[in-house]
Formats: sequence, C-alpha cells, structure tokens
Amino acid sequence: MAGIAYLLPIVFPDTRILTSKFWLVYFFFAIITYIAYFCVDLGLKRNPEVGIMAIMGSIAVKMFFSLAFVLIYSLNAKEKGLIFVLNFFSLYLLFSFFEIYSLLRNLRHQNK
Repeated sequence: MAGIAYLLPIVFPDTRILTSKFWLVYFFFAIITYIAYFCVDLGLKRNPEVGIMAIMGSIAVKMFFSLAFVLIYSLNAKEKGLIFVLNFFSLYLLFSFFEIYSLLRNLRHQNK
C-alpha cells in the first residue's frame, strides 16, 4: 500500500492526488490499526467468548481516534479540501478491511 502511494505522484505528476500530510495520516492509521489488532488478538486469546465485543470495541475506539484526528487536522490545517477527506477515508477503509480480514482469518484457525 505504501508503495502505491509512493508511486502515484510519479505516475501522475500533473495531478494532485495526495494531500501534503499524506504520510502523517498513513502512519497514524498504521499505528492505530496495529494497536487495535494487538488488543483484539490479546482479548481473543484470554477469553474467546467475548471476541465479538473485543472486535467491535476496537473498531469503535479506532473510529473515535480517527474522528478526533480529522477534527484536530481540520482546525489546524491551512489546506482544507476534498483531497484530504478522500485520502483519509480511503486509508481508513483500507486499513479497516485489512484488520477485519486478519482477525477473521485468525478466528477461522481457532474454530478448527
């Protein structure tokens, strides 16, 4: 995913696709997704019966921190526009799909 983001400005040099703070947003999501995944994995190992609650809780906490990030960025940024919103929510969805896919894969292995 990072490789694609790195290559986009090279492939489309005349079009502004990424926001100026794209890598800040990218690493924010990488860190928060890792923390959420680690907490859910730990919760599933301790008590598998509350696995769904752990997954839903991690998604809610991730969404709360993401909205707080958008609010803080929007209040402090000089550039306000559609590019940031599209970059932010596309990364949010991609990292969420990755997290859910990884968790479901681990749950399948536990059920066997």
